[in-house]
Amino acid sequence: MARALVQVRDLVKSFTRGTERIDVLQKLTLDVGQAEFLALMGPSGSGKTTLLNLIAGLDQPTSGKISVGENVISEMSESELARWRTRHVGFIFQFYYLLPVLTAYENVELPLLLLALTKEQRRKQVTTALDLVGLADRMDHRPGQLSGGQQQRVGIARAMVTDPELIVADEPTGDLDTKSADEILKLMEILRAQLGKTIIMVTHDPKAASRAQRILHLEKGQLVLDTAAGV
Repeated sequence: MARALVQVRDLVKSFTRGTERIDVLQKLTLDVGQAEFLALMGPSGSGKTTLLNLIAGLDQPTSGKISVGENVISEMSESELARWRTRHVGFIFQFYYLLPVLTAYENVELPLLLLALTKEQRRKQVTTALDLVGLADRMDHRPGQLSGGQQQRVGIARAMVTDPELIVADEPTGDLDTKSADEILKLMEILRAQLGKTIIMVTHDPKAASRAQRILHLEKGQLVLDTAAGV
């Protein structure tokens, strides 16, 4: 494996339901290499989305350590995590979460509004991101004027526009037909191979997972299988 970008050590995440403590993740340890495409699989309730959210800084662990690059994010406050996410993480979701009243350009621009950039700098980054996903000619279209695959490509452009080192994807092909899903997975492979992005993807689909370089299988909050995939 290349030098690890993500390091997870003895990770525990627990929730309390009434008087019952539920351990979603139990002493989990793993590394994700720089420019690695990793798939997380497992049955519902196995902890894969919880793990993804912790690595992305959307949640904080009960105990254990998470490092991404030089940053120990498990020790950050919520405000520190929010600033860190803006710069370092791109998010791709199953249902796109595009704002219907905004154009593709405006949806992609949204993360940049949190940064100290000029309008011209934002314009350059947005047009570059939309060109990368093949939608430069659709930048003035609203989500309702785009197909599902095109909307997901807008979502990928939005994830890429801040040039993050880490991309996390939660079931990115789960709402797409086979052809559109294949196009999205090819694009994710390009982001890794040509731009050096580290990608962690949660999926239930073995075909999607096989496009990653490595597959981790989780059950009941523990890593049960770590296999090389098909790239």
